[in-house]
Amino acid sequence: MSSQAAVFLGCSRSGVGCLVPSTWMDRRKCCVQLSVHPSRGLIDEKFNVQVQKFLPGCQLTVHALHRCEDRNSWEAFGHYMTDASGTVNVSQDTSVGGTYSGVEAMGLLWSLRPVPGSKPGLRLRKKNVQTPMEVTISVYQGHQTEGFVDQVPLASVLVERWYMAPGVRRIPVTEDGLTATLFLPAGPGPFPGVLDLWGAGGQLVEYRAALLASHGFASLALDYLTCKITMETGKMVDNQYFETAYRVLQQHPQVLSSRMAMLGFSFGTSFTFKMAVYSQVIKLRCAVCIGGSHVQPIDASVKEMFTYFNNNASKIRVNEKNEVIWRDVFQPTADPSIKVDMGRLQCPLLLVVGEDDQNWPASEAAKDMKEMMERAGNSHLLTILSYPKTGHLIEPPYTPHVRASIFRIFDTHQKLMLLWGGQTVEHSRAQEDAWKKILVFLRENLYGAANPSATLSSHL
Repeated sequence: MSSQAAVFLGCSRSGVGCLVPSTWMDRRKCCVQLSVHPSRGLIDEKFNVQVQKFLPGCQLTVHALHRCEDRNSWEAFGHYMTDASGTVNVSQDTSVGGTYSGVEAMGLLWSLRPVPGSKPGLRLRKKNVQTPMEVTISVYQGHQTEGFVDQVPLASVLVERWYMAPGVRRIPVTEDGLTATLFLPAGPGPFPGVLDLWGAGGQLVEYRAALLASHGFASLALDYLTCKITMETGKMVDNQYFETAYRVLQQHPQVLSSRMAMLGFSFGTSFTFKMAVYSQVIKLRCAVCIGGSHVQPIDASVKEMFTYFNNNASKIRVNEKNEVIWRDVFQPTADPSIKVDMGRLQCPLLLVVGEDDQNWPASEAAKDMKEMMERAGNSHLLTILSYPKTGHLIEPPYTPHVRASIFRIFDTHQKLMLLWGGQTVEHSRAQEDAWKKILVFLRENLYGAANPSATLSSHL
């Protein structure tokens, strides 16, 4: 090779590497093909990543990069060996290192993490659902772990991940004092309705409602903490606010008024439980509660719920990393005056539980609700999905897992590092499984089934 420069590649089946002429290598680089199918799809849709026409038995790194709306960058990568034909198929081949390992078709998404040097406590959430989450998938020679920004990839593909399917309509709702967004599926309808409640961070969070509409449900994302009426008057909403939102959704001409559900997450489960059991206005076909508890003063307004929380602040713990743990505040109690009487529930209920939830006592609450319903004779309405090593933030599939992140309390604006819990692999598996079963549960109950709650298992 005296007349040609040579480059060292992590090649060969033995992993030892090989020397190849740089001119040959340059030609092979130009021929490398990277494909992602589909390159444009829903956020919960799997894709297939393939690298073709490279040297056989070589080390490659497949890398994903996303720059989110807050201008922070996230990355994930897997280490692969090309086969005898110079190909890597991420859906079938084993990653031997990187941010994930093993055969993981979607590891490039669920293992996304802030790039080195990012500020601590980040969480990836989509704000503008009318634009896609853009992810650049690239391939690099060798097994790389850092410095991707300073390298030229062999090939790159831009991938779009959407919460809104084509034809889904986004309609801001301000009538009757509401701060909400309605998402209507494509087509004339009418469609079943889902009232979607998030947690104690406030804000109008739209991405789950948009995704639900993409699967055929008219969904109303509701801001009940930082809504316009609260911001203007300084007064928190009362329970009638939720009933108003229900009516607005129910009375829409493209909504099936008798096929309504509520989906609550975290603090939003408190009002989902309360409305499902006690409201004379809200009549549900079913309810879904993710990571919550039925423990609360049963007649409490939103403000009184926060008063209850503050009165129990002595139960808040802080670990050695200065991460705040809230889970003990809403632990089940024997006092019936501070928990919703689940024995009075008359619609099917799906509970989604992370067994390592460090923010809410979801496991203990689910057990207590089950016992209450067994005593009352309505436990046939209850389905529990319980996931080991899974934390609080059970999101739509392939959302990156964060064990702890910065949380801003909406009324005091205080910022805390909250511990959510969970282990990345198990948590990511749970998100994918739970979402599939949530959709099945909603379809069976809202589109009509004889015995909807019997078709879901209680565990993974």
